[in-house]
Formats: sequence, C-alpha cells, structure tokens
Amino acid sequence: MAGVTLDTGALIAIERGDPRLQALLDEAHAAGADLAVPAGVVAQAWRGGTRQARLARFLRLATVTVIPLDDPGARAAGALCGHASTSDVVDASVVICARDRDHAVISSDPGDLAALDPTLRIVAL
Repeated sequence: MAGVTLDTGALIAIERGDPRLQALLDEAHAAGADLAVPAGVVAQAWRGGTRQARLARFLRLATVTVIPLDDPGARAAGALCGHASTSDVVDASVVICARDRDHAVISSDPGDLAALDPTLRIVAL
C-alpha cells in the first residue's frame, strides 16, 4: 500500500482522539505511508477555533497532503457521481484521490464509498 486517504469521519475521529484511528495512523506511519486528505473533506470537518487544535496539528504534519479539488478532479468526481447515481461529490473525491494514489481509505462510511467503487480498499472505523 502506497498510503492512506482519509474521509471526513476519519478527521472527526482525529479531533475526538479516537484510539482505534490513532493506532491505524501509527501503523501507517511505521510503514512509511503517505496520508492524503481531499480538500472537500477538510471543508466538511473544519469548523475552526481552538477546539480543533488536534486536527490542525494533524493537517500540518509533513506526511499529510491536502489534495486540492481542481477542475479535472471536480469533473471526475461529478462523473463518478453520475455513474453511480449518487450526489456526494466529497465522497467521490475521496474515491478518486485513493484510486489515483493506490491508497486504502480510512472511513466511517464504508458503504457510501463502496457504492462508488466496490473494489476500493476500505478500513472501516
């Protein structure tokens, strides 16, 4: 596995200090895995302020890359939603990010992601 892509539920779990997620992140770090977070995921989880200090620290880590949603990515996410008859472009951007990087996904909503790509490697929280 080249790395891990995180969805919104994973970022919320980081902020809550979830021990299961921390163990998964420690495992990824020990394996030298890259961590990717699509920008839309950050937007869904981010509310600002000092109560999100844990999440802010995580997003600043050198091993974490926030992946922007550019025009080609936006079109790919929209097309994936159209193909799967869904409407959540953020979930679609998670799938595309993971596919492009050969990542597994850490998710609190594995069913939603599997509906977009049943072959996606998903680690459920």
